[in-house]
This record gives sequence, C-alpha cells and structure tokens, in this order.
Amino acid sequence: MPVNFTAIDFETANSDPASACAVGLVRVRCGEVVERDGWLIKPPAGHDEFMPFNVQLHGVSRERVQSALTWSAQLPRLLSWVGSDVLVAHNANFDLGVIAAACMATASEHEQLPPLKYFCSLRLARKVYELPRYRLPVAAEAAGFTELNHHDPISDAEAAAWIVIDSAARLRTPDIYRLGKVSGVQISELDLEARRTEALELIDDATF
Repeated sequence: MPVNFTAIDFETANSDPASACAVGLVRVRCGEVVERDGWLIKPPAGHDEFMPFNVQLHGVSRERVQSALTWSAQLPRLLSWVGSDVLVAHNANFDLGVIAAACMATASEHEQLPPLKYFCSLRLARKVYELPRYRLPVAAEAAGFTELNHHDPISDAEAAAWIVIDSAARLRTPDIYRLGKVSGVQISELDLEARRTEALELIDDATF
C-alpha cells in the first residue's frame, strides 16, 4: 500500500515548546518503515533550562547536548530529511509547535522554513480504535507496535508511524491524503505567521 510520509517526535528540556533537545525521524514508503534517524539539539538560549521532570522522562540532560548543534544549525538537516513529506506525530500540534516556537526563538523563519503539512496520529487513533485511552503506548500496541521505548524520540516517531500504517490498511486507503479524508482527520499546514500572531496576542493579554 503506497502510504508515504515522515513521522517525527521531539523531546524538550522543559515545558517551553522552544526548548527542543532531541528529535526522532522515521521515513515510511509504501506503508513500510525504510529509514530512521535522530539527534540531540542544543536548545535556544533563554529556553535551555533542563527541568528534572523532563530529564527523568527522556534522559537528555544539559551535559548530553553540550556538543550538539543548535536549533538554527540543525534546521537545514531536519528540513532536508523531511523533504516534501507530510509530517506525522502523536499529538502533532505539540511537535509542530516545537518547530514553530524554536524557529521564532531563533529567528530561523521564512528564509529556511517551507510550508510543512502535518497529520495527527492521536486524532487518527481516536477515529480508528476503540481503546480506554489513546496515549502513544496504548495506541501503538493496538497498531501492532510492541517494542516502544517511550520518550526515545526515534521509537516514539516509529510508534506514530505504525498507527498511520495500520489505520491505512484497516481503512483500505491508498495514500495519506485519502486516509485523511476517509478518517475525517485533517492534514494541516504549519502557519508560522498565525502562530506568531497568537503569541503576540497572549503577550498583550498578559499585560492587562
């Protein structure tokens, strides 16, 4: 089944979405995982506090990212890896929010960031499976992915990929665009201007 996309997962140093400290990427071609990659990221200055809760979850500490590339330096590699694929993530608003926030925090914006289309495996799982909850480990197991190392970004990205692959097979959809239509889960596009406007409005609201 020719379902093609790239799954992505970010880990962050703290609750700030700009604090990306690791990324995992999984490429899917014709409904099969064909490539995996991932790397550490040095979070942008001012967004680089490593909270104990986050470090305990994913194991990425300040010491581990000392020699990693910064967000701006690694962004071309990330975009080259993704190419023109639709990005898949579990709770995609979070992961695309990381891209938007980190770009805005570092001024890595229009000259580098092309339109990015994305699709949420969490929303898809809620349409396809009947589960007590739809957290990634539960939904991934329903999709047949039983080797999840949760909060390892490559493993999390692969789990999201399996949810889409399995759903496409169940719904007999020939590609991710058709899967979106049949499932009722919209393929969205990251709008950096809209996100910047929302951020400015939040700042304005906070001043009153």
